[in-house]
Amino acid sequence: MTKPKAKEQRLLRNARREGLLIMAVWTACLLWNIGSGYWLGYRRKPDDIGLILGIPDWICWSVILPWILCLAFSAWFCFVYMADDDLGQDPGEEEGHA
Repeated sequence: MTKPKAKEQRLLRNARREGLLIMAVWTACLLWNIGSGYWLGYRRKPDDIGLILGIPDWICWSVILPWILCLAFSAWFCFVYMADDDLGQDPGEEEGHA
């Protein structure tokens, strides 16, 4: 049986690692969204903007693509990367009862 202190540190380390990864991905998506939206949408002449399935191409590359990538990242993060740590029992909780 591991010490409660070591277990708590492992939980904190996993939570910190996961939180930092989420913040890094969020920041990258924010920068991509703002940067590509500015460069592809506002730095072009209106005649140069094409359509993808009836949507302006800069919307597809700066909004829809990051959303799809974030959805894929969220699925990977939840089902593969995130640690499933045992949190133990609440004080006073009996064995076998929910």
